[in-house]
Amino acid sequence: MNTNTISFNQLLSNIITQIVNPIIMLLAGAAFILFLYEVYQLIRNGGGDTGLADAKRGILWSLIGLVIIFGVFGILNIVTSTFHLNKVQRISNSTSSTVIKYYRNTETPPGYIQK
Repeated sequence: MNTNTISFNQLLSNIITQIVNPIIMLLAGAAFILFLYEVYQLIRNGGGDTGLADAKRGILWSLIGLVIIFGVFGILNIVTSTFHLNKVQRISNSTSSTVIKYYRNTETPPGYIQK
């Protein structure tokens, strides 16, 4: 028997964790940056009708994109909780929280020289 085989649930969990999570976060970040850019365009082209209409259209489509992305995020969380898989979650840096916990539990950080 091959001990390197993984179950279907483990495969789906790995796909969600390592492929889908980063794609969702990347798309959400891109849509948010597009939204901010279009708001900038709206402010900059406030007097011109053409620029104003293009900026409003860009804001509308970036907001629609954000709603779709977060809708997919919610649907994936519902599906993963139904099948008891790893949930789709935000990307976080676990080392920074470990460092913060370490410094909260010690009086002075290592290498700190008191004057």
